[in-house]
Amino acid sequence: MYTLECTDFNLDYTLDCGQVFRWDKIGDVWTGVVQGDVVHAWQDLQTGLVHIDSRLPEDFFRNYFRLDDDLDRILKSVNKDKYMAEAIRGYRGMRLIRQEPWECLISYLLATAWSIPNIKNGIAKLSRIFGGEIAEDHYSFPEPGALAMACDSDLCDCRLGFRTNRIRKAAAQVVDGDINLDELFELDYEDAKKQLMVLDGIGEKVADCILLFAFGKMEAFPVDTHVEKVIRTYYGDHEFFKNGMTKSKIGVWGRQYFGNYCGYAQQYLFYQKRLEGLK
Repeated sequence: MYTLECTDFNLDYTLDCGQVFRWDKIGDVWTGVVQGDVVHAWQDLQTGLVHIDSRLPEDFFRNYFRLDDDLDRILKSVNKDKYMAEAIRGYRGMRLIRQEPWECLISYLLATAWSIPNIKNGIAKLSRIFGGEIAEDHYSFPEPGALAMACDSDLCDCRLGFRTNRIRKAAAQVVDGDINLDELFELDYEDAKKQLMVLDGIGEKVADCILLFAFGKMEAFPVDTHVEKVIRTYYGDHEFFKNGMTKSKIGVWGRQYFGNYCGYAQQYLFYQKRLEGLK
């Protein structure tokens, strides 16, 4: 066990904001499965110190929680108006997480038209059936080969609905080399997005989530129904939307309006809306 000294970081906001699905909080302690390890984490809100119980090294979590981000500079750059200022004031310390690309890809394929509890349950079932047990009731995330070769009956037991064939196809394409996830790090945002959208079930929103949370493409601005409602309510009279508004157009607007770190702006607006609703 060790302690992370960090400033401008709120563990609760970061793990609760809907970007990751394998963490749960009981009492003051978060428990998650990360990189094949069961991790326990909690924060002293007075000192800001984060206590980690894990076999993974301290440097891993500094990278995972993006503690190298200059959050003050990032938030100042996206703080364009009173709505953003309020979201930052309410949830300052929330950071984006650097997720493992393969797990993030499958997680957001499962996220289509599903609530967060359903996504968490779906991932838990997949991991229990196709992953490896690493502790009681905790399982590693399935490898691509395990899902690509999964039999229909086992996949049906996961009750993933229309998402079943999508994740099997994605796994097969990763195994066959039709898409190389590591190469996406080297591509610019637009080219990486095109590569992801070749996969069945990945539209603009899912691609943007994966690019933001796994590949560090901060200019990704995922637009789901929550974000669409926020933009329509708060920014609908913006000149950019004079000829109409679509989710795709909102994404373009978000990148132009909030700039290179618009992904952070999106997550703050999303989290505030999820907890507080529209005002």
